[in-house]
Amino acid sequence: MTESDTDIARRFLALVQQLVEETQPGRRPPRVDWDSSLDTLGLDSLGRLELLLRIERDLKLPIDQDRALPLETPRQWLELLGRTPPPAAAAAPAATANREVRIASLPVSADSLGAVLAHHAEHHGERTHLSFYASEDQVTHLSYTRLFSRARQVAGHLRRIPVEPGDRVALMLPSGVDFFECFYAVLLAGAVPVPLYPPASRARILEFMQRQVSILTNAGARLLITDDQVAPFAERLQQQVESLQAVHTPEHYRAAAPEHFLPGGGADLALLQYTSGSTGTPKGVMLSHANLLANVRAMGEASAATADDVFVSWLPLYHDMGLIGACLGSLYHGIPLVLMSPLSFIARPIRWLQLIDRHGGTLSAAPNFAYQLCASRLQDADLEGLDLSSWRLAFNGAEPVHAGTLEDFITRFEPLGFRRQAMTPVYGLAENAVGLAFPPLERGPRIDHIDRERLATTNRADAVAADQPQALAVVSGGRALPDHAIRVVDEQDQPLPERVQGQIQFRGPSASAGYYRNPEATAGLCRGDWRNTGDFGYLADAEIFITGRTKDVIIRAGRNLYPYELEQAVGDLEGIRKGSVAVFGANSAEEDTERLVVLAETRERDPDTRERLREQIRQLGIDLLETPVDDVVLAPPRSVLKTSSGKIRRRDCRHLYEQGKLGEGGETGQVERRLKTRLYAGAAMTGLRRLLHHSVDLLYAGWAWSLFGLCALAVGLLVLVLPSRRLAQRSAHWGARAGLWLAGISLDVRHRERFVRDRALVVVANHASYLDAIVLTAAYDHPLHFVAKQELARFPLMRHVLRRLGNEFVQRDDVRESIAASERLVRRVQQGNGIVFFPEGTFTAAPGLLAFKPGAFQIAVDTATPVLPVAIRGTRQILRGDRWFPRRGRVEVHTGEPLASAGEGWSAVIALRDRARAVILAQCAEPDLVRDPGM
Repeated sequence: MTESDTDIARRFLALVQQLVEETQPGRRPPRVDWDSSLDTLGLDSLGRLELLLRIERDLKLPIDQDRALPLETPRQWLELLGRTPPPAAAAAPAATANREVRIASLPVSADSLGAVLAHHAEHHGERTHLSFYASEDQVTHLSYTRLFSRARQVAGHLRRIPVEPGDRVALMLPSGVDFFECFYAVLLAGAVPVPLYPPASRARILEFMQRQVSILTNAGARLLITDDQVAPFAERLQQQVESLQAVHTPEHYRAAAPEHFLPGGGADLALLQYTSGSTGTPKGVMLSHANLLANVRAMGEASAATADDVFVSWLPLYHDMGLIGACLGSLYHGIPLVLMSPLSFIARPIRWLQLIDRHGGTLSAAPNFAYQLCASRLQDADLEGLDLSSWRLAFNGAEPVHAGTLEDFITRFEPLGFRRQAMTPVYGLAENAVGLAFPPLERGPRIDHIDRERLATTNRADAVAADQPQALAVVSGGRALPDHAIRVVDEQDQPLPERVQGQIQFRGPSASAGYYRNPEATAGLCRGDWRNTGDFGYLADAEIFITGRTKDVIIRAGRNLYPYELEQAVGDLEGIRKGSVAVFGANSAEEDTERLVVLAETRERDPDTRERLREQIRQLGIDLLETPVDDVVLAPPRSVLKTSSGKIRRRDCRHLYEQGKLGEGGETGQVERRLKTRLYAGAAMTGLRRLLHHSVDLLYAGWAWSLFGLCALAVGLLVLVLPSRRLAQRSAHWGARAGLWLAGISLDVRHRERFVRDRALVVVANHASYLDAIVLTAAYDHPLHFVAKQELARFPLMRHVLRRLGNEFVQRDDVRESIAASERLVRRVQQGNGIVFFPEGTFTAAPGLLAFKPGAFQIAVDTATPVLPVAIRGTRQILRGDRWFPRRGRVEVHTGEPLASAGEGWSAVIALRDRARAVILAQCAEPDLVRDPGM
């Protein structure tokens, strides 16, 4: 290949890129390569004609117009010019991709999670974002480009279902690549993901299903995406949740095509994070894109996160610490994320530490129990050769942090390179996305020792020596994140001084607006711009120390008792299952004070051993709380109710205990039977409601289509027999109005006085439904001629009627025929006729304004005819593009001011197109499908 040929190839591709950029002003245009589709690049028949002119003008090369116009790619055009593209550069080896693909910039201006992903895909798409370990030797790597591409494919399928902006989509998927692709796809479709946990076992499947029914019903979930193992049970959920229209698996989306996406805006709802329910019924925390981005940015600043970090995680993706802290935080900051399954960690905890060693992990997070598990259960042989010196920050949160656990872990792993300064207890909650307080970097844990008795009786957190009998160890959760604030208040919401216990409140840009469809719980959360955490604690040196949850406090003889310390101590007893102890207060009929109850799981069956355990538990109550335990319930495994993240559901345990349904045998068969009865009854009622709604829909659809058919037949006959086209057009106008009215569809035409009646017009309107042409015919009693698809001419009667009305048929997928049709339309306008275009060319089932093709505006510029922009609202909701079931509704037609061309040539065409589109976008009440640069 000569230098001259290489230069021509380079200049030609630059020419195409320049034309694409001019066609899409104000947006980041798609990157042009040799195999890009000209249609995808936005170059239709008129754009290709402009490209022909520029090749002859700028490259001084002749090109055969008839042969060039049908060609689809720049490569084919260049070959027609007698040249071939230069060879592509060799791709970098996958093993060195992350070293060679550096993070040049963070998405600091992004206002949505979709925009964050698009930023990384564009600027360093080949960089590995995720490495998921399905097993110790089976790992899948996912680059930003691959994740973005797959998410767009799935989003395209979701929008064709259709999943509409704001719809809730539940994700009940195990950790893995499928979750990431579907989660980001839901976001790119403009919908709201609702992560749910899959059932851990079949032993308590009925209780599991009942809890999911309440969540799905509250969320109004339209779609559930789950895996093959869960799908049979998930289909039973569909029987009970009226809003749930489908249950799909990720395999359903494998062959989907990429689609325009809706990245959302800062104020849009981005996520419903259902709280784990440790203190009551699960509630859906509403988190906007702005909330989530503020939180990951603040946590990144507090932890000095950079793209050189490596985050290793086993945390479940349905939980805020795993999803937001690990995954979204890593996404924003460009941090490689190494992920394993929670079940893999539980089966062999050493795998977590081995991945940190193998990948040089610098960041990782886990609840307190995981650190205790590693410190106490791992054998020395497991740790041989382990190096944890790379671990910069070991976040400990999501449940009460125990000082003993911190010391045990540090002591056990310091010989393996773990630094005391790396241990980082943090504090947060779902109502603030995830993080609220971080300690100073490189400080290590701060343990406060306070007088237990004074705290219980006076709420004062007075410091004492660690070796005093009354000393209670409390771990600092750190200081408020940047731009956030924490305060401790009394029952009247008045701030308390440091070292006085009260209720913890917070505020900041991450704070949730409340709970979804739960005004009562929202009212309990919000105090002006402050939010209640539901936790008790105190401040010392501006650091927050957590002492308990407001719902878990046991009031006994005027003292406030907190269950955590006793639960930890009971769990350490030999014969008791660690982490499976619930301490709670129960109502007492005989006394004004609460009874202190300890529920503990054990496999011990020997009566003497069980009695010894009860006595040890009673003694621990006296030693730690200075009060006797009223009742000790020793129950079999899986009797202590827990949340999806492993927290003790003390309130639910208390409820069962007070109803007499929790005893030495655990939950009784009566509870199981009640759950089963509730499930079947709920399914029957939901099925009945669906049948009634479907019957009403069928009756209306039958009525509406019969009506439309009769009106169309009557109007068609009139059009064919009336002596003039104008009379035919007027009969179509009044027939369309009558049909809409009889079908219960109201029509409101706005700004009709602006319609120009004394000259030719090029009318352009958004296209959302098959009803649009009928609506415009009903809206304007004016001689207008529609530009229709050639496919409609295949029906003889329809072809004769439409031609009698003066409509023009266009074969859009034939470039030469499109150019010939444009010439015919120019002549019509010059003769004084008004032409109606739908410049999107098509419509989708999901809402959104597509890109406008320039044909209508080229005609307006060539004929010096004003463009009249018209916005249609409501037709998509009445008759979706993928359905034939019309609904009653209201349609609005907004007529804009006529727009005149401000010049000649291609630039004038594009400017006129964009002005008209802006007017329609402002009035059509639908999202802009081309506003985001990542499309």
